[in-house]
Amino acid sequence: MKQSTFNNKYLPYVLLVPTFFILIVFLFYPAIETFRLSFFKIHPWTGVGKFAGFYNFIKIFTNTEYLRSFVLSAGFTLAVIAGGLFLSLLVALLLNKKIAGIRVYRTLLIWPYALSPAIAGALFNFLFNPANGVLCYFTGIRTWLTNDKTAIIVVIIAAVWKNLGYNIIFYLTALRNVPGAALESASIDGAGSVKKFFYITFAFLSPTTFFLFVMNTIYAYFASFGLIDVLTEGGPAGSTRILIYHLYKDFFVHSKIGYAAAESLVLFSLVVGVTILQFRTAGKKVHYQ
Repeated sequence: MKQSTFNNKYLPYVLLVPTFFILIVFLFYPAIETFRLSFFKIHPWTGVGKFAGFYNFIKIFTNTEYLRSFVLSAGFTLAVIAGGLFLSLLVALLLNKKIAGIRVYRTLLIWPYALSPAIAGALFNFLFNPANGVLCYFTGIRTWLTNDKTAIIVVIIAAVWKNLGYNIIFYLTALRNVPGAALESASIDGAGSVKKFFYITFAFLSPTTFFLFVMNTIYAYFASFGLIDVLTEGGPAGSTRILIYHLYKDFFVHSKIGYAAAESLVLFSLVVGVTILQFRTAGKKVHYQ
């Protein structure tokens, strides 16, 4: 079979120009500029910057509101990961059964992932809005989004629901790759359903679980902004103001450009550090077949 070749040695580089242009303009330049601005104090009205060294970083870690947001984000992320992976695996196991109408159920459960975070937030606002929320009417409780203890719970539920379809897709695919011969052999040896799940099924699911663990971490820290902005706007009393929303407030509302740039670097470093930690700890327990 004849292979295609480039007659012009410069043609591959010409074809890559649009890609490099997009990467430079929308990725590399903003990243470099953010790093530069994090070391400056910038006037919000004139835009004039003054080199301040590590002033912004010192101010961040001496700010009690930011430290509170730091802890809140960690707890929020753990709740989204634990709740999301547990529910999605449970649902995927049910969807893997041969029952009537299973294709319809699979389609309906995957739909939430197709929604934007803002639309998902609007749906939950329709359910929990203090004025005319559907669940507020049926439960008689109108403080779901105005109470600092229940607001974060609603946001966690919304975030788990929004990403449920994404997790289910990967778990369903992984479940289909579990060898039936191994399960049959375990049944012959007298293993029950629980033992077969933990010693065989879950072992084959470990690469997928690890992948989803990392992706849900990134999702909780970054992609949950739209949900929070529509549902609570970081309130009440900052009870749902995670790091990404804290960054948005400081940059777009309070015009703290240098300070917000430093916050973005801290957030980026945090997520990268958590991901590396996951690879060095949980990654060792992953069994690739």
